[in-house]
Amino acid sequence: MTGVIDLSQIAVLYPDFSGPVCITSDGEISRPSHRAAARLAADAPVLLCHRVWSEKRLGLAFEQPLDLLELYAFIRPAQICLPTPTGLAGRLGLARPRSAEDQVMVMAEAADRLLDEIDEMTDEQKQALAGLAEMMRRGGWQWAPLILLRLGITQGSAAPPDGSAASVWRQMEEIADSPHRPVGGTVPVMPDAARQRLTEMLGGQAEARQSQSDYAAATAAIFASPESGPTPVMLLSEAGTGTGKTLGYLAPASLWAERNRASVWISTYTRSLQHQIADELTRLYPDRREGARRVVVRKGRENYLCLLNLEEALGRMPGAPAQATGLGLMARWAAQSNDGDLTGNNFPSWLSELVGGRLTMGLADRRGECIHSACPHYNKCFVEKSVRMARHADIVIANHALVMIQAATQGDTDRGRPLRFIFDEGHHIFDAADSAFSATLTGIETAELRQWLRGAEDGRRGRARGLQKRLSDLLADDAQALGALEAAVEAARLLPGTGWRKRISENSPAGPAEQFLAAVRTLVYDRAGNVHAPYSLQSELHPVPEQLTAAGQELGAGLARLSEPLMQLAASVERLLADKADELDTQTRSRLEGAARGLKLRATGPLAAWQTMLSDLKHDGRDGFVDWLEVNRTEAVDNDAGLYRYWLDPMIPFAANVLDGADGVAVTSATLCDASPADSDNGTDPWASARLISGAGHLAHPALVSAHKSPFDYEKQARIFVVTDLGRERTEAVAAAMAGLITAADGGALGLFTSIQRLKQVHPELLHRLSAAGIPLFAQHIDKMSLQTLLQMFREDVGSALIGTDAVRDGVDVPGPALRMMIYERVPWPRPDMLFKARAAWQGRDAWTDRMTRMRLRQAFGRLIRRADDRGVFVMLDNRLPTRLTSAFPPEAEVVRTGLADAIARSREFLKRD
Repeated sequence: MTGVIDLSQIAVLYPDFSGPVCITSDGEISRPSHRAAARLAADAPVLLCHRVWSEKRLGLAFEQPLDLLELYAFIRPAQICLPTPTGLAGRLGLARPRSAEDQVMVMAEAADRLLDEIDEMTDEQKQALAGLAEMMRRGGWQWAPLILLRLGITQGSAAPPDGSAASVWRQMEEIADSPHRPVGGTVPVMPDAARQRLTEMLGGQAEARQSQSDYAAATAAIFASPESGPTPVMLLSEAGTGTGKTLGYLAPASLWAERNRASVWISTYTRSLQHQIADELTRLYPDRREGARRVVVRKGRENYLCLLNLEEALGRMPGAPAQATGLGLMARWAAQSNDGDLTGNNFPSWLSELVGGRLTMGLADRRGECIHSACPHYNKCFVEKSVRMARHADIVIANHALVMIQAATQGDTDRGRPLRFIFDEGHHIFDAADSAFSATLTGIETAELRQWLRGAEDGRRGRARGLQKRLSDLLADDAQALGALEAAVEAARLLPGTGWRKRISENSPAGPAEQFLAAVRTLVYDRAGNVHAPYSLQSELHPVPEQLTAAGQELGAGLARLSEPLMQLAASVERLLADKADELDTQTRSRLEGAARGLKLRATGPLAAWQTMLSDLKHDGRDGFVDWLEVNRTEAVDNDAGLYRYWLDPMIPFAANVLDGADGVAVTSATLCDASPADSDNGTDPWASARLISGAGHLAHPALVSAHKSPFDYEKQARIFVVTDLGRERTEAVAAAMAGLITAADGGALGLFTSIQRLKQVHPELLHRLSAAGIPLFAQHIDKMSLQTLLQMFREDVGSALIGTDAVRDGVDVPGPALRMMIYERVPWPRPDMLFKARAAWQGRDAWTDRMTRMRLRQAFGRLIRRADDRGVFVMLDNRLPTRLTSAFPPEAEVVRTGLADAIARSREFLKRD
């Protein structure tokens, strides 16, 4: 086959932190200059590990790259691997590299090892591999000729790539449909039974800590019988880091689910914790099949691969052959993935970085375009599989957003509604409710509604069939329904169409929606103080100028003309369901029910909210809500514009939609209170903040409270320094301070910035200093890798450092020596945006500001000490940290205010290894 590369004759290149390392085509190891690396990139094929990251590190673009990670994803799909030579070595059973030279040697060995694995495959596996490899070869994938040669194929077609070999759905088994579980029992779980279940889960060789056992017993309170008192029984439980709260609440939850044949929903804020909880439950259900039946992870459909999207992308591939590589790798993954979860623990996040988001995450249903039972893959759908399995699971592990949206939209029928919830990461409920119950009248939201209604227009790519293509066959005999359908699709023309961003930025809007958005943008720019700032611009809504009011009235009238036929259409669909109840087959009934639900959701949801918001422009606002105008920007480029409405207290809709329908709810976190529950000497209620952010304050009866202290000895395990002599405005000074501290810790350090701009300013000097010290540096917003990938690399290399924005603290879970120092560049004060200002006025500016800042500091410090043998140093480089905020730290850990040199010396002494 022409174009086959001799792998032994090509160069291998790895951008080590101290510069590129290379194995030349004649087998010699060298450290080429940047100019030599540039010649290599342009002249010949080069073996790389993570092409995008390598190109970013070297500032080069490779003409003929062979990315080892692409080969790994093809040969070993759905098997997670750290995207480094070290990660590949670990997965392939090769010796762990100890030097930069070892790294390139491992890369060469890894390529040979992966290709050798083809020889060990069955004939059936080889046949499937050959079809995909040929498809990808036609698209220009450089590994394909080598793979095909291993398969004994030396001839190939010159035709465009054909997607038939990637039709993975043909081999997938259909999912059996199932009704909802019958209403469960009411057998209570008593505290002693919860303790006993915890002991069983820990196993015979482990003994439950007293704090963990007490926590499990306290959590049993939400699993009392509904007849035992007012519902919901609500528990606020703070369990310090190291308590073991995951097993603590799973013990009574799993026992109650088994006894009552009903589901308990565990909700988290982050997706990563969802999978950690599922892993913990393997203790109770070690048999994989039983575990899959009893424990189900639920996420929004935007997290799952859509088979119809994959099929249609493959259908377009002959006209876009360069997509063959990405689609081939996605097909390999889909064939091996049990759940199709693009954010799960069997999907390599680095694959999106290599082949692009459009061919990975972009294959999910992100616009609500699912056609449900009309889809030819409906009974093989990954989303449908998780929904059906959750109906009969004992433990459903969801996330806050899904729980709230599902409750608000009544996505589950009453008979399938969960009655017991445990909200882990409970300190984030307030933030999650903010997003779930807000209303945003923006260009993106309105344009997506137009696409849902009218489908793809003007040659736009994507499925987006529109209402007529999705429903016309179902309504063929109903003239009234067809009339409403046509009226709705026609009325949708008032919404932004293709090219709306350009027209709004040029102030040449087309149609009522774009005219309103253009007026919003003009007003925000007129009122904004610094229009050249890289971040989003906000403006008070009031006073509302006449131009905006007039544009809003016209848009509101148009939305009313759209809403009316949508409601008529929903009524027609429901009438059809009733009139032909004895004639409709299951699939048609399911399509009609889904259509009616979707139509009503949009008419009574965003459309109704938008009309109310526009009507309120004539008034001074609406009590209980915060309204403002915003131009959303990235890197000083406008992305969107619109009118925003948030609840002043989002716990009001949370309580109404989630709490009121439940029998038992636990809200738990290591940082639920704003002060230590044990410290109430000053007469303040330490649980006041917890009640505020959990919705407990909106119950007619008081919530139970439970506090469990961390078992860690912070006096011995932690040090806290506030540096008092640093010129924080000088970029070089901050970089030097961080480098000195990180070097003293010998790596294992996380640096947190409160501004992306300052992170980017500090990075070059910090990279230079740490490279000289032999410490690898990873950087969010700099390295072309997702945060998840960067965290994996940081966790793996205990001598490295990672810098990122303050938000990184929510994703960090690095027990052990890989994280032994945390450095804050500045006090993480909340950004004084419109929503913050309104809530500060509601709760008191100082109180609200301090609460949010203390919570951030508590969360960050809690990530530092994760095990009984951890030692860690927390450093604040901002001497403006007020003493009142230091209550965020454990009282046993002394906060020392000192100079930088002393902080470095003390850190080195404290962290030195025995």
